Amino acid sequence: DPNEDTEWNDVLRNFGILPPKEKPKDEIEEMVLRLQKEAEKPYERMNLKELKEAEDDFDEADMKAIEMYRQQRLQEWKCLQRRQKYGELREISGEQYVKEVTNAPEDVWVIIHLYRSSIPMCLLVNQHLDLLARKFPEAKFVKAVVNSCIQNYYDRCLPTIFVYKAGQIKGRFIGVAECGGINLKVEELEWKLAEVGAIKTDLEENPKKDIMDMMTFSMQNISVRKDTNTKCSDVMKPNIT
Repeated sequence: DPNEDTEWNDVLRNFGILPPKEKPKDEIEEMVLRLQKEAEKPYERMNLKELKEAEDDFDEADMKAIEMYRQQRLQEWKCLQRRQKYGELREISGEQYVKEVTNAPEDVWVIIHLYRSSIPMCLLVNQHLDLLARKFPEAKFVKAVVNSCIQNYYDRCLPTIFVYKAGQIKGRFIGVAECGGINLKVEELEWKLAEVGAIKTDLEENPKKDIMDMMTFSMQNISVRKDTNTKCSDVMKPNIT
């Protein structure tokens, strides 16, 4: 018997003549697997089409669970469709503005960047938006050469980012300063878009917070020094009557 516990069989197993002895399955593990299999509902393995075809085979309790399950699968399908639809920074023209931006589905946030390729800051913003479009595929990211949308638009107003929802502008960032400055990082732009509600970020605080705190501290120090210098000057002034 190859499964018998004998010294000879152990020698044969060591030389690979007999296969390794099968370990007895844990009774608790077997019971858990069996209960899991029994608890698994058949509709949990079905797609939406199969659920529709098998409706007559389920009782009332199952039908309620199936309806909840169907809605869950439907939401997952819609999410997948949306991810396939967006997920990239697309180029549009001025003629497509109303269709792609203003008349976008009401439940979709739209971020549009008006730019000129001759402006370095615009190219930086495009790079960041391309990354964010991949990270947040549920939002619609588009860009358009500004001249195709607005004639005679001032360079000092670029980059320009508009954030739309249900045909309304919910946020705007106009010019280098409002967009975050020439050293803008993608996390900083992500925070700005999250603040207006366009995306749900996993950032816990403003990435620029430390810089802003340092600037505030510096301004306070300058103010204190000015105040101190003024007082010192007042003390040193001769008392002329």
